[in-house]
Amino acid sequence: MSAISVGQAVVLGVVEGVTEFLPVSSTGHLKITEGLMNIPVDDKSVVGFSAVIQVGAIAAVLVYFFKDIKRIVSAWFRGLTKPEERYHHDYKFAWWVIAATIPIVLVGLAAKPLIEGPLASLWVVAGSLIGGSVVMWCADQMGRHKRGEDDTSFKDAMLVGCSQILALLFPGFSRSGATMSTALILDLDRVAATRLSFFLGIPALTGAGIYELKDALGAGVGAAPLVVGTIVSFVVAYASIAWLLKFVAKHSFNAFVIYRIVIGAGLIGLLATGTISS
Repeated sequence: MSAISVGQAVVLGVVEGVTEFLPVSSTGHLKITEGLMNIPVDDKSVVGFSAVIQVGAIAAVLVYFFKDIKRIVSAWFRGLTKPEERYHHDYKFAWWVIAATIPIVLVGLAAKPLIEGPLASLWVVAGSLIGGSVVMWCADQMGRHKRGEDDTSFKDAMLVGCSQILALLFPGFSRSGATMSTALILDLDRVAATRLSFFLGIPALTGAGIYELKDALGAGVGAAPLVVGTIVSFVVAYASIAWLLKFVAKHSFNAFVIYRIVIGAGLIGLLATGTISS
């Protein structure tokens, strides 16, 4: 019998789609939702399922930013054979994304037992939600929001890319929250920080989903829940991306900071009273 039913997959797909790119931690919300549905959060197949349905959210990014991605990839291929094309920002940016993905891949492989074991605890999620909120608030206050997307550099991409490791090791910190906060500290404006977070997430999350697919199927999650969860996450994530880009163009990240603190404190209360298991 599948460790996750189709109905549960729909719920988790919605949660993944809504939260993957918002700076509120999709992993944290998935684990909280799994805990409320009495799904073991540290089960190998469940961890794999969470990684696989992220591919649906990544597919939404690919569709939403298709023109941008096509332009960047085309510039990269042209630059491989034409030296004069290598001065273009798009060509450089493609290499920066590749280079910035390497650290999280290495850490992910090396720390896999910890990520799927002790660090999968809901206590870690609660602490990371609150701790990440403090970082996000400070970053939004410190950042001067004066640099646009065309002003990004290799240093920016590497620092933002490496910040994804925080979310990998501390579920609840939020990959989007970590990358956006780092970009804000580097003085990128909120829209540029958000778009950079999207682009840097594509290879890391896609790779994680493909890598975990065998564990999700082999350890007890049926194909039907995986397919349903992935499709639902795609549809919901597409709407979430469109909303987020409009929101950050006119608002600060304070609403997300407050929300994260409330959810983190609520989770601590649920764990302390034994309402849900860690």
